[in-house]
Amino acid sequence: MSELSGRDSFYVVVGSGAGALIGLQFVVMTLIAERPPLRAADAGAAFATPTIVHFGTVLLLSALLRVPWQSMILAAALWGFIGLGGLVYAMIVARRIRAQTVYQPELEDRVFHVLLPLAAYAMLALSAFAAPFHSREALFGVGGAALLLLFIGIHNAWDSVFYHVFVNVRQ
Repeated sequence: MSELSGRDSFYVVVGSGAGALIGLQFVVMTLIAERPPLRAADAGAAFATPTIVHFGTVLLLSALLRVPWQSMILAAALWGFIGLGGLVYAMIVARRIRAQTVYQPELEDRVFHVLLPLAAYAMLALSAFAAPFHSREALFGVGGAALLLLFIGIHNAWDSVFYHVFVNVRQ
């Protein structure tokens, strides 16, 4: 399919980056697990698990767009479902952030754990609706959403490590 042919390298780089960061996140969380704080599971569901979900979404999108589809319609439907699922998941994360009591979230936490993921998944879902009529622009939307999720994951992983190493260990 000609619409996807020029984007091969982009999705290979973004997807492999997401895969590597998933592995690194597991290594770091394993090292941190030696001294878990009380009620760590609640905070993990609110802050750590979404990071893995975002990295996994980027990896899935990268693989999905490397498949030699006969038509972009099926690919667009799949990334649209991923976007809609991500919107629902971002709402669940928002609820988990409010429910956990281990950490008092700041504005930055709400932006990077709720608002930006909502924007990325909305961009993904909307680009699926645009794909039949504006395929080139829709693919830029998918690429933008994938990059945004990758950068959100990088930020959140760093923020989590920083918190566990410099704040939680001192307490």
